[in-house]
Amino acid sequence: MQAPAVGGIQAPRGNGKAVRLPQGASLTDFAEKIGANPAALVQIMLHLGEMVTATQSVNEETLKLLGAELDFDVQVVSPEDEDRELLESFDIEFGEDEGGEESLQVRPPVVTVMGHVDHGKTKLLDAIRNTNLVAGEAGGITQHIGAYQVATEVDGQERKITFIDTPGHEAFTAMRARGAETTDLVVLVVAADDGVKPQTTEAIDHATAAGVPIVVAVNKIDKEGADPAKVRAQLTEYGLVAEEFGGQTLFVDVSAKQGLHLEDLLEAIVLTADAELDLKANPDQPAQGVAIEAHLDRGRGSVATVLVQRGTLRVGDSIVCGGAYGRVRAMLDENFNPVEDAPPSRPVQVLGLTAVPGAGDNFLVVDDDRVARQIADRRAARKRNAELLKSPARRTLEDILKGEVQELLLIVKGDVSGSVEALEDSLLKIDVGDEVGLRVIRRGVGAITQDDVNLALTSEGTVIIGFNVRPERNAQELAEREGVDIRYYSVIYQAIEEVEAALKGMLKPEFEEAQLGTAEVREIFRVPRVGNIAGSMVLSGTINRNGKARLIRDGVVVADNLTVSSLRRFKDDATEVREGFECGIGVGYNDIKIGDVIETFEMREKLRD
Repeated sequence: MQAPAVGGIQAPRGNGKAVRLPQGASLTDFAEKIGANPAALVQIMLHLGEMVTATQSVNEETLKLLGAELDFDVQVVSPEDEDRELLESFDIEFGEDEGGEESLQVRPPVVTVMGHVDHGKTKLLDAIRNTNLVAGEAGGITQHIGAYQVATEVDGQERKITFIDTPGHEAFTAMRARGAETTDLVVLVVAADDGVKPQTTEAIDHATAAGVPIVVAVNKIDKEGADPAKVRAQLTEYGLVAEEFGGQTLFVDVSAKQGLHLEDLLEAIVLTADAELDLKANPDQPAQGVAIEAHLDRGRGSVATVLVQRGTLRVGDSIVCGGAYGRVRAMLDENFNPVEDAPPSRPVQVLGLTAVPGAGDNFLVVDDDRVARQIADRRAARKRNAELLKSPARRTLEDILKGEVQELLLIVKGDVSGSVEALEDSLLKIDVGDEVGLRVIRRGVGAITQDDVNLALTSEGTVIIGFNVRPERNAQELAEREGVDIRYYSVIYQAIEEVEAALKGMLKPEFEEAQLGTAEVREIFRVPRVGNIAGSMVLSGTINRNGKARLIRDGVVVADNLTVSSLRRFKDDATEVREGFECGIGVGYNDIKIGDVIETFEMREKLRD
C-alpha cells in the first residue's frame, strides 16, 4: 500500500512487517526488500536529518530509524546468522556431523598452548616437536599461529595430539581468544621462577569462556629460584586446583630447555581429554574446519594452514574459506611433506586458493568450483560492507574547515593474515581523544605493491606499514620518488608505540594559564593623553611590561584581556618589577579604583600525557 511517509514523499508502509537486512546494508538493499524507489528513501532520510546516499552502507540505528518511519520492523542479521543462511541456501549445514552416532569415530584432541610472554610456550613446543621455531621469531616473541601434530604412546597405544601455538603478547588477544574457541583443551604454560602474570590470567579467562579443560605445564623447573609449589598455590586462586591438593587439574613440572618430563605432559593431555571430553567426528563427509593462519608465498601463491574439524580433506576438493575459494592443488604437513588426505583434527597447509583468507575463517568442501565462488563472493561482499561500517563517524564540512578534526590514514601489509589482523585491531584501539582519528584504508598480506603506493598517493598523508614485509622494486622507486612514507616493523608493539606517538604529534597544542604576579592598587595618577596609571605594590611574583593582565575588584574580574602597556619605577621605565617593590602600572583601562588587584599571567603549552 502506497502512502505519504514524510513531507508527502510516496513510499510503501509496512504495518509492522519484519524486514531482515544484513549488517552494512544500503538504502538500495532496503528499497529492494520493500519494493520502494531508493531515491524516495534518500529523501525521507533527508527529512529525518540524515544525509545518506542510496548505495552507502549505513549502520543498524539508521536502518531501524528509517524502518520505524515506514512502519517496518527492521531486523539486522548478525554475520554468523547471515553466513548460516547463506550456506542453507546451498543446502549446506556447517558445524554438524552428518549421520548418526555410528558414523562418528574418535579423533585426536586439539590443544592450544597459552601463557604469559617469555614463559617458554614456543620452546616447549620446540622441544616436543624437536624443531626450532624461536630462532625465527623477532625478539623471541611468537607472532604467528602455527599448528602441528605429534604422536605419543599411552597405555601401549599410539595417540596423536594436535597443537596450536598462540602468540603470547597482549596485542594478540583477539587471536588467542579465537585459538581457545577452536580448541578442545588448553595447556597453560607458567614459568616456575616467575609465577602467575597478567597474560596468564588472561589465558585462563579465554579458556574458561570457551569452556575447555586446562592442563598446567610448570616450565623452567631447572632454573634457579624455581618454585613449582608456589605456582600451584597461586593458580588455586583462579580455580585451578592440582590433583595433589584434591582438585581436578593435572599439573606437570617440565623443562623445555632440558627436555624433562615432556612425555608426562603428553600423557596428561591424553588422559584429560579421555576423562573430560568425548572427541568424535565423522571422517566420511565433505571436510569442514577453520583456517589457523594464511600467507602469500611468492612461488606457491596463497598458502593457508587449516585445521580439519570434521570430514576428510583431499587433494582435488573444491574448497571455500572465508572470502577465498579454489581447488586443493596440494597439501603439506607440518614438516612440509605432501599428504593426500587430512582426517579430523589434522592441520595441513593448503595450496590452490584464489586469495589469502583471514585467520579464523571457516572452510568447507563443496560440490564444485561454481558453488565455491558464489559463496566466497557473497562473503567478500559482506566483509566489504563491514569494513565500510568500521570507518569513523562522518565529519562535517565545518569540522574540516575549522581544522578541528585530523585523521591519520594507514595501509597495513604483513606476512601473514593473523599478524595483520592483530596489528590493525591494536592500532584502532589507540585513543588520544576526539581531535585526531585513525583509519586503516587497506590491509593485506604480501609485499608492498605499486598499487599500495598509488593508493597512498591519492590520500595525502597516508603512511604504509610493512610488518615483516618489504616493497616490490617498482613500488620502492615510486615511494621514494613521490615521498610516500613507508615504515617497517618486525615486533608489533614497536609499530603501536610509533603510531601512537604520531597521533599525539597531530594534536593541536593545549595551553594552560600560568600566573606571573599580582599587584595591589594603592594610588591612582591621572596622566594627560595617557589615562589613569595605578600606583601599586607588587604582592607576589613579578609584573612584566607587555605581559597579559586582568583587573580584579573584590574577587571579581572586572576587565580581562588587558596588556601592561607601561611600567615605571618612580620616573624610570622598567621591564619588570619584583615582589615587595612599588611601581606605576598602565593597562589601558581607566576605571581603576584603590584596592583593585592587577594580575598578570602568560599562556604556556601543556605537556600531554
